[in-house]
Amino acid sequence: MSDALLNALAEALAGLVTAVETSDEDTLDPDTAVKWLEDTGHVLSGLGRTDRSTLDGLFRAAALRQPPGARRDELLKVPGGFRLAEDAHLAVVDAVAERAGRYADTVRDADPATPVPTCPSWTLADLTRHLGTVHGWAAHLVTARPATRVRAGDLALEPPADPSAYPGWFTARAEGFAAAARAADPDAPVWSPGADPSVRHYPRHVLAETVVHLADAEIALTGTARPLDPCTAADALDHFLTTAPYVPWIAEPLAHLDRDGAVLRLAARDSGAVWTLVLGGGGFAWSRGSDGTEPTASVTADAGELLLLMHRRYAADDLRFTLTGDRDLLDDWLAAGAL
Repeated sequence: MSDALLNALAEALAGLVTAVETSDEDTLDPDTAVKWLEDTGHVLSGLGRTDRSTLDGLFRAAALRQPPGARRDELLKVPGGFRLAEDAHLAVVDAVAERAGRYADTVRDADPATPVPTCPSWTLADLTRHLGTVHGWAAHLVTARPATRVRAGDLALEPPADPSAYPGWFTARAEGFAAAARAADPDAPVWSPGADPSVRHYPRHVLAETVVHLADAEIALTGTARPLDPCTAADALDHFLTTAPYVPWIAEPLAHLDRDGAVLRLAARDSGAVWTLVLGGGGFAWSRGSDGTEPTASVTADAGELLLLMHRRYAADDLRFTLTGDRDLLDDWLAAGAL
């Protein structure tokens, strides 16, 4: 692609974003504006660090080609609005560290024999052992960067004999992952159990695991999970939908649902984010946003609640969820996608 075309596309996108952000309510519905900008931000957030930096420069150059004044000032806000200058990789690592610390605080003084109802047959000790193993396994992968699969069972990750010491062992594993991920090049190639064979896959993967299992611990101890940050929950749901086709015990049941053409829509009431899932072709395709297609079934809740529904931590009958359309489609999806 030529430099002229890149510059033209960046200038056109920056102008469109500025027009949306500065529109009044009579011109553009605010909810629609938020959804458009969020969907655009989601697409841009998937770029690697180098591409984000390049786009940041293109947006700023487009703004500075304008004469001084209000329009230039608005255009200069576009890169910051999409956080293009931030290191997205390190931001996710920081989020992992924060949630891991919260998990350790949650289970530290709890009875390790406490049952975890959302993970049948598991106790808090089992949950902590699993999550610590995930962190230790991911730390090995971002450090060694193998080209082929490495199983957690192949690594020396065993916790201490006393389950009451598991929280401390977990904390050490989580700190080890955070340090390894911060030191790693997010664009470096490495085997991954998903669509993105690069280091940047692992902070998102570990964050999603930690967020869901923190909810498991909170439900075990208090009966409910604390509200999840909408952006974190949305990214974890993106990660789940992106990775699911590569997980055999999810992909194979979904491939045999025999619901080709059915559309399942998830709508987050706290952020306005929308996910559209279309079944067919031996699996499913998904996208952020609504293309105007009438859904076969839809679910509305906060983003964190939708994430926990997809992971079957909450039942679809829970009053948190507003369901419309073909309930059987949702039930079939949840049964096929059980972890």
